Amino acid sequence: MDKLLLEKIRNNPPVYSLLREESYHYKYLLRDPSYYKELEQIAKEKYKLRKIDKLERVLDNIDLIKTFIDVLE
Repeated sequence: MDKLLLEKIRNNPPVYSLLREESYHYKYLLRDPSYYKELEQIAKEKYKLRKIDKLERVLDNIDLIKTFIDVLE
């Protein structure tokens, strides 16, 4: 694995955490360095960092606030 790829991994906390928890991904990275893009997507999905996940979190918070307002009335 080249130093540039290692630097990219260490500078991306979700990917770094994913590799520490699920080390079998190293096997795929060693075989094909372009697997890094797919690994980023897997990490975003696992740690719910995708845009759709963020939107769902905002909607859940809005529903929670709405529930509090309904209770207060």
